Amino acid sequence: MDQTEGQERVTGQGAAPGPVKERLWIYDTTLRDGQQTQGVQFSTPEKRQIAEALDRLGVDYIEGGWPGANPTDSEFFAALPRVRARVTAFGMTKRAGRSAENDDVLAAVLDAGTDTVCLVGKTHEFHVTTALGVTLEENLEAIRASVAHVVAKGREAILDAEHFFDGYRANPAYALDCLQAALGAGARWVVLCDTNGGTLPAEVGRIVAEVIAAGVPGDRLGIHTHDDTGTAVAATLAAVDAGARQVQGTLNGLGERCGNANLTTLIPTFLLKEPYASRFETGIDREALSGMVRVSRMLDDILNRVPRRASAYVGASAFAHKAGLHASAILKDPATYEHVDPALVGNVRVIPMSNQAGQSNLRARLAEAGLEVPSGDPRLGRILETVKAREDQGYAYDSAQASFELVARRELGLLPSFFEVKRYRVTVERRRVGEGTMTLSEAVVVVLIDGQRVLSVSESLDENGTERGPVNALSKALAKDLGRWQSVIDDMRLVDFKVRITQGGTEAATRVIIDSEDGQGRRWSTVGVSPNIVDASFEALLDAINWKLVRDARQEDSR
Repeated sequence: MDQTEGQERVTGQGAAPGPVKERLWIYDTTLRDGQQTQGVQFSTPEKRQIAEALDRLGVDYIEGGWPGANPTDSEFFAALPRVRARVTAFGMTKRAGRSAENDDVLAAVLDAGTDTVCLVGKTHEFHVTTALGVTLEENLEAIRASVAHVVAKGREAILDAEHFFDGYRANPAYALDCLQAALGAGARWVVLCDTNGGTLPAEVGRIVAEVIAAGVPGDRLGIHTHDDTGTAVAATLAAVDAGARQVQGTLNGLGERCGNANLTTLIPTFLLKEPYASRFETGIDREALSGMVRVSRMLDDILNRVPRRASAYVGASAFAHKAGLHASAILKDPATYEHVDPALVGNVRVIPMSNQAGQSNLRARLAEAGLEVPSGDPRLGRILETVKAREDQGYAYDSAQASFELVARRELGLLPSFFEVKRYRVTVERRRVGEGTMTLSEAVVVVLIDGQRVLSVSESLDENGTERGPVNALSKALAKDLGRWQSVIDDMRLVDFKVRITQGGTEAATRVIIDSEDGQGRRWSTVGVSPNIVDASFEALLDAINWKLVRDARQEDSR
């Protein structure tokens, strides 16, 4: 892959030459910076899975980690996945008192065998003299010698200029000398790092412009920001506006402290928003962009985290329109309240139902479920009355769209009866085991399917012998044997479970919202309300299964 050109001409086959678009290079650091997040530790198979997903997305660089720093990173580099992107090994410039050729830490990075090597080097005089304990000239020599050594090995060299913005404020001449030392030694890129995350976007833009004016070419300049002021994405855009042409970041903004610049926000912005869409070309096309939500949620699944609903572009609420006036306008033209088509990033429009809803919201939500009901149909009023009455009892349909759809189908007479729960029982037992105790839950569910009673029993221990609680046991028992419908729900799994007490005192009601997912990547939310948390959970579980059957059972029946 030729990365020496700063611009490329983008044309259609057989068409007249189009305008010249400048190339932006996307550099992902999820596997290294992301792993520095508190509570995150990727396994080697997970790192490979993420790298392959990033490659399908079309990023240019995948920073795999620091070879030799830990067993996981070393294993990853020992058996690299087959990808188009340039997998990059990360390390640091040589240490004082030894040559680049004889530095074992640098050698381990080169031994990883990647075509690209990224070295972090100090550019803030305070860190050079205090953290490293060397002279300013010794640090410059370390940068020069290390980059030259990487280039001599036939590798593409990148310098991550650590603490650059703080260093530039303190001593602009020295910070620039560090960049020129790397470029003079053959570095392809020098990347300005706002390591502490405290530089605001306007200052980032100003400093990047001054660096370019001082002789550092923009098409050899990158930006790496952290989100400690909540402005990492804005600071990255400011750097690109000023002339930087490599962008570093992580999926979902994962990273140390408050995280890194979020590529799931930046990438759609570059492809869909002006002036970036007309001005720049990336390695990511529109087809790959439509998988952005899937990639974002894949990472959350690996981390066992609930996706952030309010995330730009990819969040479940990014295109949710709750206000009645908004929903009415959306029906006429989605552009009234949507800045991009949600399908472009693989997301969907949501018209939530709540006690604030009017018929515009209702008809839009029904249409999304494939239910066309004419305006003025008296059943619409009955659905709204039911929703408002149930929300007075504690239900929340703006957060549980699948349960709302079932309510609507029931009022419209369009909800099939797949099975009937005759009874269920959950027991919780605390046992003395050796010097300690353990808690074990067991659930029994009896259902009637096609005239046949089926009894299922499950306990709450997982395959590793870990107790997962009564709701887990109940979920497994309910989904254990649904007769001819079983194959429809086999790919279902519970991905989140939220509990809230909606009233206080002796009349407290418990609201449970369950998020489910299937093998097609669909996610849906259901709600249950009861004074008993297990009963509320069971109601939400029932809705989750029934919604899945409404969606897919017809296909199963036709086989």
